[in-house]
Amino acid sequence: MATCTRTIWGVVAGCQRQLLRAGGPAYTGVLHTALRNPPVRSFAAVKALRKDKKEDTEKEVKKEKRIIDDKDRHKPYGKTAWAPVDDVYVMRYYPRTIYNAADAIDMLKKFQMLDFTPHKQPIYIDLRLDMKLEKKKKVDPFVSTVHLPHPFKTEMNKVLVFTEDVNQAKVAQENGAVFAGGAELIQPILDDEISADFYVAVPDILPKLVPLKNKLRKKFPKSKRGSVGIHIPKMLELFKTGHEYMVESDCYVRTQIAMLDMSKEQIFANLQTILIDVCSHRPANMGPLIERAIIASHTSEALWFKSEDVLPKPAKEEK
Repeated sequence: MATCTRTIWGVVAGCQRQLLRAGGPAYTGVLHTALRNPPVRSFAAVKALRKDKKEDTEKEVKKEKRIIDDKDRHKPYGKTAWAPVDDVYVMRYYPRTIYNAADAIDMLKKFQMLDFTPHKQPIYIDLRLDMKLEKKKKVDPFVSTVHLPHPFKTEMNKVLVFTEDVNQAKVAQENGAVFAGGAELIQPILDDEISADFYVAVPDILPKLVPLKNKLRKKFPKSKRGSVGIHIPKMLELFKTGHEYMVESDCYVRTQIAMLDMSKEQIFANLQTILIDVCSHRPANMGPLIERAIIASHTSEALWFKSEDVLPKPAKEEK
């Protein structure tokens, strides 16, 4: 009996040791279990987006900007309305009115009658020019002389002619030149003993006139201005009765065009002549040159007008 009991306990002990060897120690059992059954994540990792895909997504999301037409809207931004309902109103509450050139001239004449101002007073224009060209280039500020169809000056301009030819000097004096001569006139001009409104020269004498550049500055004879040439009578005809204007502050033209006592047709003709000459200094394929145009008399308010109505319209190409 004792022998059977010992045999049974030996078998049980052997089975226990066998089980412990197969499972290993408690701390190793956890390791084996962890290796056999790895943990499962309950969340997904964020996938990094590529830069190009992100940019494409932003382009798709970005919408095109809608252009709003303010003509049919009942109220402009920051203003009370598009047009006042009365003749008397505060100007800053409404958009600026741009008139036709003919209507603006009529209004200047009405202002003179209502304000009891002098009938003989000058009319001025103020133009802002678009001097930009392609590739960061600009139109150079220019000085021009134009022959108005209806001159408003009562006195003729004083013109001095530089020439060393005796016959040319005689022709210049016969056609109204105040002074005509060669290098002998340089020193009197430097000493302010002689002065003129315009200086005209023949091409041969230009190298001798270099000392006068700093003195005359913009009045110095130049071929671009038409003050250098061999046709002295033609140049004198232009500069004796011509009207000179220039570009100021890089892009502004401010000049007188007529007198208020002139007829509406004469004022319009002078205005058209000056605007055509201004636009001739810009290449034709670069678009309009005048950005803003204002006309006013000496005592009236300034009126904005449409310069494109004054300029001749280009002929339509035949199909």
